[in-house]
Amino acid sequence: MNFFESQDRVRKNTFRLVLLFTLAVVTLIIMTNLLVMVVFGYIDSQQVQDGGELLLQMDWQTFAVISIAVGTVVLVGSFYKIMTLSAGGKAVAESLGGQLIPQDTNDLKQRKLLNVVQEMAIASGTPAPPVYLLTGEQGINAFAAGFTPRDAVIGVTQGTIDHLSRDQLQGVIAHEFSHIFNGDMRLNIRLMGILNGILIIGLIGYYMLYSASFSGRGRSSGKGAGGILALAIGLMVLGFAGTFFGGLIKAAVSRQREYLADASAVQFTRNPDGIAGALKRIGGLEFGSKIENPGAPEVSHAFFAQGISGFMSSLSATHPPLAKRIKAIDPHWDGKFDTEDKTDRQPKQQDKKQADKKAGMSREELANKMTTILAGAAIADVANAIDQIGNPSQETISHARTLIAEMPAVVATAASEPYGARALIYSMVLDKGQDVRGQQLQYLQEKADPDVFVLTQKFIPELENLKIEHRLPLMDMAIPALKQLSANQYKIFRANLIALIKMDDKVDLMEWSLQKILFNHLDAQFFKLTRIKARYSKLKQLKKETSMVLSVLAHAGNKNDTDVKNAFNAAAKTLDFGGLELLARNEINLANMDRALKKLAMLKPLVKPQFLKACVASIAHDQKISPVEVELLRTFSDVLDCPMPPVKI
Repeated sequence: MNFFESQDRVRKNTFRLVLLFTLAVVTLIIMTNLLVMVVFGYIDSQQVQDGGELLLQMDWQTFAVISIAVGTVVLVGSFYKIMTLSAGGKAVAESLGGQLIPQDTNDLKQRKLLNVVQEMAIASGTPAPPVYLLTGEQGINAFAAGFTPRDAVIGVTQGTIDHLSRDQLQGVIAHEFSHIFNGDMRLNIRLMGILNGILIIGLIGYYMLYSASFSGRGRSSGKGAGGILALAIGLMVLGFAGTFFGGLIKAAVSRQREYLADASAVQFTRNPDGIAGALKRIGGLEFGSKIENPGAPEVSHAFFAQGISGFMSSLSATHPPLAKRIKAIDPHWDGKFDTEDKTDRQPKQQDKKQADKKAGMSREELANKMTTILAGAAIADVANAIDQIGNPSQETISHARTLIAEMPAVVATAASEPYGARALIYSMVLDKGQDVRGQQLQYLQEKADPDVFVLTQKFIPELENLKIEHRLPLMDMAIPALKQLSANQYKIFRANLIALIKMDDKVDLMEWSLQKILFNHLDAQFFKLTRIKARYSKLKQLKKETSMVLSVLAHAGNKNDTDVKNAFNAAAKTLDFGGLELLARNEINLANMDRALKKLAMLKPLVKPQFLKACVASIAHDQKISPVEVELLRTFSDVLDCPMPPVKI
């Protein structure tokens, strides 16, 4: 199952979830009505036992009122919970006591965790999500939470970084990235909202019982007081019974997804010992994977491993048993869990040579193969380029590790904190011409934070010498730090960046791409944006928009008219419909392209690869690839929420 199929599966699961929720609400309405009718004497239970018809005794006016009340309470409870989680994964992480790990942390264990997350993110072609640490939790566990990759966070317990080696930690993080790319996070949050709505009925019963117990009426022996107590107890039973069955639904939805995420993690890292080792360590640790925070039951289905235990936990467990998960990854497992922590060691040169020999190739051969595969992903094999979305190859991970290692140390360090991150982005869009650059620097001196302006001047030489293939990874590295800005700081940064780009009075597609990707990830963090809904099931419904974007790509990668036409026609041939028109350069403007991309982002998951394959066909028609084509392809895929792994230029 690839990235697009996984996204489509989640949409179908969401539909099933809504259906099950509707059935649960209808059941609650019927049971609550029966409870009220019996408690307050609308229904004579003796007559029903003697053969009287239940329906004839029902007070249908009261039934309607109660039905509306119960439905409203459940829906409001669910809607309220979902609204409280609208901030994305951050709200979930903070509800569990998670603390954001700063990008410039000096703690070695936290640094290792951030490095693993960053490496995975760059290999996936997406900015690293913020990482939250659950400092008081000694069990080994983790989770990914959010609605989309743009607002996703990863949460990790203290026990995870204390007891796992780097390879094991990489397996856990790869598992969580699988949940991010497969759309499981959105389903998890909807589950939380739905179950909260059902739980409201039980909470109402609890507060009624609590209130009646301490009131004068509660101490009297009146029939009304007894009825209220009976109703309160009945509502508690109904509410918590509904939650129990909701837990069964949650378990049914979650278990299979855990097997899929485990398999994806192995495919991601090409190291089954990593995630299998983490699971074995959980089994051998005294604390296991338990989460002590009171909010854990609500988020249990999102954890890496079973985080809670209790009455009939095996029936409503959200995760498969550890042994079954390990056996699925390591069929030859001897059944023994690991009881000792594995320390990381730096591989010696001899170890590296042995590893290369075991792989059947020298390091030089491996480098050549990586170059061939990565170049072929964008040029020779269109299907391979699309298949790597949400599922990068081991060669891509190695390439990402190389990109990070080659980054100048001063630049990589600056990207990890908010001041340096802003300065680096400003430096990336400074004009080559001294006149325009002078105006830009003067503007920054007046509008930007003084310390940021000083850093911007400092980084100009570094950014001028930066390799073109490092531009996008550097931006991905800077985005997590930029998410730590205050709302006011971000507004100033955003306005300054737009002003710098516009100052040279010309359209630069690479600057536009940088701005588009940045704002695509950061605006969701600082502004309340309406989430894009999938509306279009066929690409031919958006012929005008498709023509616009493919025309931009054809003009960007080719100079003469013949090559432009050939590039556009190569893209059009991959599609199963006609009617596309190549636009002239003077018919293209960025405002229209923004509108076109906004509509294309509304394509349903299984349709998106058709558009992206057309883009890659346009790039590959002449067997050449330019930096602007790479950045545009990354931008288009980013807007469509399809993270494209880095391509070696």
